[in-house]
Amino acid sequence: MAIDTTETTTPVRLPSVDTPPGTRLSTRDKLVLFVLCAAQFMVALDFSVLNVALPVLGKDLGMSQSALQWAVTAFALPSGGFLLLFGRIGDLYGRRKLFLTGLALFGTASLLATFAWDPASFLAGRALQGLGAAAIVPTGMSLLTTTFPEGPARDRALGISGTLLSLGFTVGMVAGGVLTDVLSWRSTMGLLSVFALIVLPLAPGLLPESRTPDRPRLDFPGAVTVTGGLLALIYALSTAAERGFGGADVITALVAGLLLLAAFVYVESRAHAPLVSLPMLRRRTVAWGNLGGLVTFSMMSTVVFALTLYLQETLDLSAFETGLVFGVQGVLSAIAGVCAPKVIGRFGARRTLVGSLAGQGLFVAALLPLNAHTWSVWLATAAVSLASMCHLGAIISYGLTVTSGVPDEEQGLATGLVTSTQQVGLTIGIPLLGVLATTSTDLLSGVHTVLAVDAAIVLGAAVAVAVGLGSASRARREVRA
Repeated sequence: MAIDTTETTTPVRLPSVDTPPGTRLSTRDKLVLFVLCAAQFMVALDFSVLNVALPVLGKDLGMSQSALQWAVTAFALPSGGFLLLFGRIGDLYGRRKLFLTGLALFGTASLLATFAWDPASFLAGRALQGLGAAAIVPTGMSLLTTTFPEGPARDRALGISGTLLSLGFTVGMVAGGVLTDVLSWRSTMGLLSVFALIVLPLAPGLLPESRTPDRPRLDFPGAVTVTGGLLALIYALSTAAERGFGGADVITALVAGLLLLAAFVYVESRAHAPLVSLPMLRRRTVAWGNLGGLVTFSMMSTVVFALTLYLQETLDLSAFETGLVFGVQGVLSAIAGVCAPKVIGRFGARRTLVGSLAGQGLFVAALLPLNAHTWSVWLATAAVSLASMCHLGAIISYGLTVTSGVPDEEQGLATGLVTSTQQVGLTIGIPLLGVLATTSTDLLSGVHTVLAVDAAIVLGAAVAVAVGLGSASRARREVRA
């Protein structure tokens, strides 16, 4: 029996070992899951694998310190800006086609970045990687949610996918330092091309193609306004992370992004076949679930950023030792990914989301006693690892909350919203709060300020999501009555 983790608050138990075959993963299902999760892991790896290598890369290619931010921004702009558009294109014209196109583009772009001969060729490779990722992420997620039906099978698949997403980010931080020291910065990009070459030959024979019987026209005005708005907003926030919010280009991009997104809402309210269904956005599960996702991603990325500064600047740990701290975090996140589907099956996705946000906030607050003494490394390792376990639970449960109950023909749109939330969350956290640490005269007090504000935001979001989703549950019960 399928478990509706979004629309019921009654606790349910996971199936026992004699679960009917329909809820188990067949060999083909496992292969499909491997292909989709490997692609998601590859993209998550790309978010962090280059970070440690940036100083070496800059010297090798002759990039100035200020230009190095574009190694990250060149990827973030297209990967975040085109997510919603590509998710909808996949819905209308075929998710498998777009997924395979994204994989091929990502692999080719990774090779270009690997063998880059100057800054322009490297940044071109990074931008094309971001464009490929924008096609891979929403189509991969929608292929996953349409392949595995609601209930234990989808819970388990999303649990594995969420675990690898979190693990990919952590592994990238460790692997980036090791590969750069042992080989060169180019090996970090070469690793990504190897992943693409492994996944691409397997995907065509395993992944089903989506079908849309009545294919509406693509909402071109909506596509232009939302893509332009997201590009401008991500540019502004990414640049502000390096130079602050006072620059004319940052202010212009921020205002332009907000105006374009406002225009997008206006256009969608009058479009015959909108890119984003406003009624879907008005669903409480979609709205509050995405809020929970935005907060958990943005605030956890801020914690990792602040702790990286603290461990290396205050405790004088090397990059490799810092990577080991986050390696423990990755191991416990993997364990959380295994346990999360069972917790969701027992308590439901909404309760798990609220509890996970509350746990993340409390364990971030537990980092406040950090000081300049060496014992603090043990507190940092334990608290950030436990916070990451809760973070992983929030990732999986918010994805389930948003996508459960959505028709198959709109899964690309729903997962596009999920992944856009993820991308924007990863982008805005550091500019909004990380600047408090980097601009403080005393790094340790700046880190404390970041952690205190971070914990308060997450705990406040837990309360807001609990109230919002509780209202959705009451409305649902009234409709049933």
